[in-house]
Amino acid sequence: MAKMGSRKHLKRYKAPKTWPIHPKEDTWTVKPSAGSHAIVDAIPLTLVIRDILKLADNSREAKRIINSGNVLVDGRVVKDYKFPVGFQDIIEIPKTEEVYRVLLDTKGRLQLHPIDENDSKLSKIVNKSTIKGGKTQLNLHDGKNITLDENDYNVGDVISLKIPEQEIKEVYHLDIGATVLVTGGKHTGELGTVSEIIENKSSNPNTIIIENSAKDEFLTLKDYAFVVGSDAPAISLLEVNKWTQWMKLESKKLLSVLV
Repeated sequence: MAKMGSRKHLKRYKAPKTWPIHPKEDTWTVKPSAGSHAIVDAIPLTLVIRDILKLADNSREAKRIINSGNVLVDGRVVKDYKFPVGFQDIIEIPKTEEVYRVLLDTKGRLQLHPIDENDSKLSKIVNKSTIKGGKTQLNLHDGKNITLDENDYNVGDVISLKIPEQEIKEVYHLDIGATVLVTGGKHTGELGTVSEIIENKSSNPNTIIIENSAKDEFLTLKDYAFVVGSDAPAISLLEVNKWTQWMKLESKKLLSVLV
């Protein structure tokens, strides 16, 4: 049997497409540690500091910045240079007074979006269970768990959290009329409003119909819908998300004029 290569390292050309890095700039890249996000949904903190924010010229400088406790993720100091940072995580650099939210662009790549210091974190409920004492445990998309006395939340809902206390400030239900951001499929990064939820009784996954600002509807998996607000987005989003909707609306107007 052929000898397998080290699983502690990752070649650039094999890096997930969600990483905004060039696959041929170098041979190797940093492989994220096992953590709150899967490797395809997360980018290691070193690449965030060096390749995206350009705060370091090389990995050695990036590691020094991280090991010095100058980087916070969700309000907590992180010193692991391989720490996986994923969708909706909040990164803070106190010395430069910069705060970013991790979002997805329309090509499915993880991008950093500048936000205010006091912005909340949005976390999607992917599962819930009843634990000892009759309490409810919410399992969130970033691997975190929250234990509550009440049971007023459903799988698919998104909660707004105050960090680092992990206190629930507000809940956005996945209902008709909710504003959602698509996190998977060919409509990744698109913003729209839920017009219909289709619950399948078979083994097929549940689907959802979303209407964008151009009044066009598209079908996608219910699991891909991430609620970002009730009537309008409760957080600031990437310009590319808004631009895509504007372009579709303008194209529709132009087509109606030509016809």
